[in-house]
Amino acid sequence: MSVLLQLTDGVKSYGDQMLLNEASVSLYEGAKVGFVGRNGAGKSTLLKVLLGDEELDSGSVSRSPSLRVGYLRQHDPFQDGESAMDFLMRDSCQADWKCGEIAARFELKGNYLNGPVKDLSGGWQTRVKLAALLLHDPNLLMLDEPTNFLDLRTQILLEHFLRDFPAACLVVSHDREFLTATCSHTLELNRGALTMYPGKIGSYLEHLEAEQQRAERTNAAVAAKQKQLQRFIDRNRAKPTGASQARSKQKQLDRLTLEEIEADLPTAHVRAPVIHQPRQGPCLRCEDLAIGYNSKAVVEGIDLEIEHQQRAAIVGDNGQGKTTLLRSLVNSLKPVRGGLRWGYGCEIGVYAQHVYTSLPEDKTVLEYLEYQSKPGTTTQECLAVAGSLLFREGHTKKRIGVLSGGERARLCLAGLMLGTYNILVLDEPGNHLDVETVESLAHALLDYKGTVLFTSHDRHFVRLIATSVIEVRDGRVRTYSGSYDDYLYYVNKEIDDGERERSASGGAGRGDGAAPSASVSGKNQHQLRKSLRNLEKSIAKLDESRKQLEAEMGNTADVDQAMKLHTQLESVKQELAEAEERWVEIQEELGEW
Repeated sequence: MSVLLQLTDGVKSYGDQMLLNEASVSLYEGAKVGFVGRNGAGKSTLLKVLLGDEELDSGSVSRSPSLRVGYLRQHDPFQDGESAMDFLMRDSCQADWKCGEIAARFELKGNYLNGPVKDLSGGWQTRVKLAALLLHDPNLLMLDEPTNFLDLRTQILLEHFLRDFPAACLVVSHDREFLTATCSHTLELNRGALTMYPGKIGSYLEHLEAEQQRAERTNAAVAAKQKQLQRFIDRNRAKPTGASQARSKQKQLDRLTLEEIEADLPTAHVRAPVIHQPRQGPCLRCEDLAIGYNSKAVVEGIDLEIEHQQRAAIVGDNGQGKTTLLRSLVNSLKPVRGGLRWGYGCEIGVYAQHVYTSLPEDKTVLEYLEYQSKPGTTTQECLAVAGSLLFREGHTKKRIGVLSGGERARLCLAGLMLGTYNILVLDEPGNHLDVETVESLAHALLDYKGTVLFTSHDRHFVRLIATSVIEVRDGRVRTYSGSYDDYLYYVNKEIDDGERERSASGGAGRGDGAAPSASVSGKNQHQLRKSLRNLEKSIAKLDESRKQLEAEMGNTADVDQAMKLHTQLESVKQELAEAEERWVEIQEELGEW
């Protein structure tokens, strides 16, 4: 394979921060490379250097004469009033049929293709930009955090696109699942050095951990040998008969050196609020709830029940109403109609997507935490929590007005940690947090004895903590009967099969999928959804009974008992089949299948 782009001995610094320190890397034809590193390591700067937008302090960048770079633009390239089709034709100078063919790969049809492109959500605009990239026929794609703020469906579409893309890719991302699905090589930027690993991100991280453990074992053995030699030297250097041996041992000691092991960079440690008396039973009930803005419903007919200690992931495409639902549940948005009731003794802590923008600018970090903490919390306890979120020493005296987005996000988490909340409502808590902090948050929520309602586009995070899945789609809310992995399979299948056709009259502001059947009235929809929920509970119980009976049959040696269990099993299977058949019928009546 020929080299498309090569960096040789690159040096780049900003002030006293060294971003590239004699760094070198080669990008080959067809290679798909995931580019990783801590926040602020210099990944975006390196992309700008490779694109020619920034100059190196020293070193060189060599580009193949055949290089055609496609760079995913983060800025808005659209003109007022133009449609996605207009933009694609203007940007690529290609015929409309060609633009339409490529746009279809990203499900850009109907109003999504022919309506005003500026009316589309950020995720749909990203699809338009990706279609434009493909129309230029690049042989190297550079994508800088392409999954930021993308909904699940758009992330999966982008994965499918990159998986089938025949040319090279350099993808900067913190999303390890996305990198695993798309990239076969891993490039890391750490303390100015570039390391290329011929394997996926998971294998690379395992390799790093194995290397560190090996180095630690080697150093432990060397240190033990050094002590042994030093003791011999100390005992014998003054003895006439041992002085010669001591000098020999000193030479051996001088040759022993420890391997240099990089000290771990500071990592935030999140601790969820401590609940001394965990509660049981339902904590939230919604009955025929309708939510929206200015008395106009965005989502209706919501019948929902959340149990204490449940961790419910609210999923769905951007613009479907996930944030609207969470805001309505915590009373920051008044419901259009219907009933919403929290249980007795519920204390609700909220992390909103943009809560960090409303923090008091004039307060210091410590002042904010003391204000947010429960009564009786000492200054030392506030300082300990601040330190665990990387606000140490002088940083606790910094004014909130000078904090970065990531620092503000961590400060909001610290405020929640100091409370006594037994309900946490988290809207995209991973935005502006690095991978290590998100991982720490996930493990804190696993240990939490309260209830969590959350949205997140990070599949690893959702898979790790969700105990149930609630989907917001096409103006409706339903509890998904399977696991989160089942939901991912379902979304992948929809995209693979191309089953979701959009009506040109559907409007860009609505989500994917067919509209609810006009033949089903609102009252009937409510009854059908109630039946659907009851069926889902019955199906779950019957399936559990089936598994239990099968296990008992496999463990019994008694023929009569086996026949009895067999009869019971057949009866359960029959009930299960009938329930599943009725479930499908109701889904079809509601227009969801």
